[in-house]
Amino acid sequence: MLDMHAHILPAVDDGPKTLEESIQLIEIAIAEGITDMIATPHAYSPHYDVSKEQVLEKLMALQREVEKRGLSINLHAGQEIRIQDFVPEKLESGEALTLAGSKYMLLELPSSGIPAYTVPVIQAILSMGIVPIIAHPERNRAIAEKPSRLSRLVNHGALAQVTAGSLAGHFGKGVQSLSMHLIEANLIHSYGSDVHNSKTRPALFEKGLDYLDKRKLHNTVDILLENNARILTNENFLLLEPREIAPKKWWQVIG
Repeated sequence: MLDMHAHILPAVDDGPKTLEESIQLIEIAIAEGITDMIATPHAYSPHYDVSKEQVLEKLMALQREVEKRGLSINLHAGQEIRIQDFVPEKLESGEALTLAGSKYMLLELPSSGIPAYTVPVIQAILSMGIVPIIAHPERNRAIAEKPSRLSRLVNHGALAQVTAGSLAGHFGKGVQSLSMHLIEANLIHSYGSDVHNSKTRPALFEKGLDYLDKRKLHNTVDILLENNARILTNENFLLLEPREIAPKKWWQVIG
């Protein structure tokens, strides 16, 4: 299994602070059956901007430590790229990283809303043959208030990734409930832990999948994990036709 969204590089963003903490997160991932992880530190965000060079350097050092300890996992380079109007240029120049060198990239929206230039940026990225995957839309307030906003972005060609902890209830019942409604509307296409540390932002990879299994959404689990695998093979995702979401005041349960 692939964890396609993970903050595992030490001392670069709000993920692990030390190499030892990074190794601990990797050991937890292996115990949950994960065979591959894409390191996705924050890039171009107001708080953290981890360059391609930093990612590759830190990843190489972490890979050496993994091999030294005989840990069975494959690590890949990526970034969680905050949406900015210049992101298409950064991708075109090669300054920004896609996920594991594939045609997919991880695009983060601000938690408070959706910038006015989001659709043009998505279209510009798609025009280069790169497919943006929107990170954790279930934690975006604008989408929580009006889920059809995600539907609009998906209709423009973007994909979306749900976080394991959201399904596991780590971010509260409101986020968990919205996650399920987005999944049921076929607006979620991939699955990642978004792990930052073992305490306040744990992986919960298996727990999130168990939540879907208990609701008899076995087919959803299969599709999400298959799409994750297709990032590594650079194949097209399996997509289901989006469905309409009944309006609901999600902010009342999230806020």
